[in-house]
Amino acid sequence: MKRLLAVLVFCWASLAMAQTKVGGMVLDPEGDPVAFANVLFKNSGEGTITNDDGRFYLESEARYDTLVVSFVGYARREIVLPGRVNLGMEIVLEEGEQLDEVIVYSGKQSKKDNPAIEILRKIWAKKRQNGLRLFRQYQYDEYEKIQFDLNTIDSALMASRVFRGMEFIFEDLDTSRITGKTYLPVFINEKFSRVYGDNALGQEKRDVLGNKNSGFSNNQAIIAFVQDLYAPYDIYDNYLKFFDKSFTSPLSRTGIDTYNYVLADSAFIENKWCYNIIYYPRRKNELTFKGDFWVNDTTFAIKKINLQVTRSANINWVKEIYIEQEFEVLSDSVFLLRRDYMLSDFALNKKEKSRGVYGKRTTVYDNYRFDVPKPGKFYQQELNPIDPQVMQRDDGFWETNRLEALNRQEQGIYAMLDTLKTVPRFQTFYYLASVLGSGYIEIDKWDIDLGDIYSVWGYNEAEGIRLRGGARTYFGQNDPWRLEGYMAYGFLDKKFKYGFSGKWLLDPGRRLILSGGNRRDVEQLGLNLTATTDVMGRSIASGSILTVGNNDRLTNINLSTLTLEMEPMANFRIRFGGSYRTLKSALPEAFSLDYLDPSAPGGISSQIRQFDLITTLIYTPGKRTIGYGVDRLDVNDNYSTLFLNYTLGLQGFLESDFDYRKLQFSYTQPWQLGGFGRLTTSLEAGKTFGSVPLALLNVVPGNQTFFTIFNTFPNLDFYEFVTDTYTSLHLEHNFNGRLFSRIPVLRDLNLREIVGIRGVWGELSDANRLLSSPTNIPLLAPTDQVYWEYSFGVGNIFKIFRVDFNFRGNYLDNPDARAFSITGAFGIHF
Repeated sequence: MKRLLAVLVFCWASLAMAQTKVGGMVLDPEGDPVAFANVLFKNSGEGTITNDDGRFYLESEARYDTLVVSFVGYARREIVLPGRVNLGMEIVLEEGEQLDEVIVYSGKQSKKDNPAIEILRKIWAKKRQNGLRLFRQYQYDEYEKIQFDLNTIDSALMASRVFRGMEFIFEDLDTSRITGKTYLPVFINEKFSRVYGDNALGQEKRDVLGNKNSGFSNNQAIIAFVQDLYAPYDIYDNYLKFFDKSFTSPLSRTGIDTYNYVLADSAFIENKWCYNIIYYPRRKNELTFKGDFWVNDTTFAIKKINLQVTRSANINWVKEIYIEQEFEVLSDSVFLLRRDYMLSDFALNKKEKSRGVYGKRTTVYDNYRFDVPKPGKFYQQELNPIDPQVMQRDDGFWETNRLEALNRQEQGIYAMLDTLKTVPRFQTFYYLASVLGSGYIEIDKWDIDLGDIYSVWGYNEAEGIRLRGGARTYFGQNDPWRLEGYMAYGFLDKKFKYGFSGKWLLDPGRRLILSGGNRRDVEQLGLNLTATTDVMGRSIASGSILTVGNNDRLTNINLSTLTLEMEPMANFRIRFGGSYRTLKSALPEAFSLDYLDPSAPGGISSQIRQFDLITTLIYTPGKRTIGYGVDRLDVNDNYSTLFLNYTLGLQGFLESDFDYRKLQFSYTQPWQLGGFGRLTTSLEAGKTFGSVPLALLNVVPGNQTFFTIFNTFPNLDFYEFVTDTYTSLHLEHNFNGRLFSRIPVLRDLNLREIVGIRGVWGELSDANRLLSSPTNIPLLAPTDQVYWEYSFGVGNIFKIFRVDFNFRGNYLDNPDARAFSITGAFGIHF
């Protein structure tokens, strides 16, 4: 009881640290909540708006004694504040008020008569990109602070058994100025950069001069996740992308069809006369914001803006998104971004009292300089990311370059987490979360990881029940080399399988990597047109529990590889290597890989030995990664991939059987189509020169599992179509609920509609047909017409499940052709 009382006293003291704090609800005369009402301290520019439920919270470092609440169609109210902290307020607005300074409109207004719309059109005409594009050259300092906090901390949580032995962490509680919830900081990352740009050359360079982490700084997966959450954005763009979703910007040219705009006020802000415009969405369940902005009356540049995602928006695991941006006036015509603040409230559901995690990013810009030319070579020189001076700056560096001081709670994070990491209970929680997230069990004393745990059990018709266990070396997040391996056992064939690989980073600057390995296993080949030589990879079809029809077209593979890879420029990789494969059917009676071989007894061989030289070019423009070891993690997934592969088969070398050449190309591109969702496209083409048997041909990837797998044809059986020349196209579009949000019955379910269409054309030469004539499966190619399928899917079922209904477009007279199938997938998506 004494401990709880002490915590409550501490919380009260924390609340009193700010000069003024207010919170509560705004209601109409009938007691219903008033959403989007203005709440501000009198004679100040500090304010907020109520959320969908009429709730608000506002705090200031200054001392105020009067609160002003207003909304279109209601009388303005001024409430005298009896103390510094006033929470749980209920403010009732009476109907009937007109502003004196401007004419106010409510509801869905005509585009011709609404003054807010006219101002918006002038913003479009004069929109700018932070003013930087008005100068030939520019440079500035950028300080970024990313912080994660546990929120909704109450006495029940603090007294729970989960935190037994860790009570000291609650000494750093604070209260959010946006939501009014008590929170506990658990992670902070600070980064100081100097940015240079040349508009004439079209070049920009960002030098990271300091980077400081606390909390889970040694977990690359968490760091990559954090960086992907906070991708850059520009409020003048038509769409703002957060969490893989495109939100319509209130400054968008399509905004007048998405938002209601109201001219609410006008005032001087830093000696500039500005208009205040409130905006809120016309419809529910769309990816929209609510809030307001101040815009200058002559330049029509934004001075201040805040954006808050509506509760009804079709987005998972995120309860709140709140953004503030402030611009400074350099001259009468130049407004530069000064401060950017974003808060995200992550929670399992959107209930008011649900607990979760705050993700907060604050970026401060200062020390702008213009028209200082730099030579072209300057922009090609990058600082060494391995330099420990960048990653381990001392306190003096941060005191000098931190453009916004840390508050008391933020300062305490570093010391608190150093202590927390020594607590056994916390170590257990973190360990379990790390295992579930990575799939690997860490054995620190041996410097290895066991896993992955998600591949332990499987089943197929050749092996029956299959068990697999693996391990990899892991000394740290930036290991210069890594060894990895696994062993598996099939209870039906009673055979052991294995795979192992190693890779070494020879030159970190040019990303020169030597890798190699060997694998002996049972595999479902032909699931990709553009095949890889990854000795550790395994397709889901080889271990799927349930399949459609007979899943017996499996191959015994013995694969050895040796590859040298380098990255001469960012996101452009070159690989050169060799592979040696031995291939034969795992179930010869059901699936034959026989081919004509005059040198073999009986003129037929059932095993292939093949040595290939492989050259691969991979270009991934826009890809961002984290880390500088031999393994790096991707930060984003919105980049395109161009892949060019040339394979040269050498007959006779190491008793290799065939002499051939194969050229393959693929291009994958995700397209964010604004408010219409995300389109994913994949184009592949290839040709084999020379005669090769079935095992070396290009199989059109079928899918006999119940899983939705992109780039496969779910209504094709394995090996139904075989080609030596092919072209395929896959299109899949996720509307992210845009259509369902307009259907009253489906609106509140937050479902997402997905459509897909895919097709492939290919041919198979007579020489290759003859070579593989002894096989016991038909050799068909989609030559007469393009084989195609289409599908309709529903995603976000219970937030984790997706189901697709797939239809076959033609070739319905093929043996055992499947005209219809249902596939599904599990996943956690925003």
